[in-house]
Amino acid sequence: MLHGVIFGISNLFNLFSFLIILRIFLTWIPSVRWEVQPWSTLRAIVDPYLEIFRRIMPPFANLDFSPIIALLVLQLIANIIIYLLFMIH
Repeated sequence: MLHGVIFGISNLFNLFSFLIILRIFLTWIPSVRWEVQPWSTLRAIVDPYLEIFRRIMPPFANLDFSPIIALLVLQLIANIIIYLLFMIH
């Protein structure tokens, strides 16, 4: 039972990481219209999390490195939660 929960939590973290990476790649395409679906939903899901890191780490030489830090922190949190769940089991 707990393995299923761990697997589900891991998948949620992986999905969110994928959405962040998709958001990063889409910023390289100037013709993306962010106000239409599904892109507005993607922004609504991902941008609040990324904004935390953008406030801490502003762009450097017109390059935004905050998504990299955001992905690293997300992976760290996922690993800690999964480790703790395995320890409970």
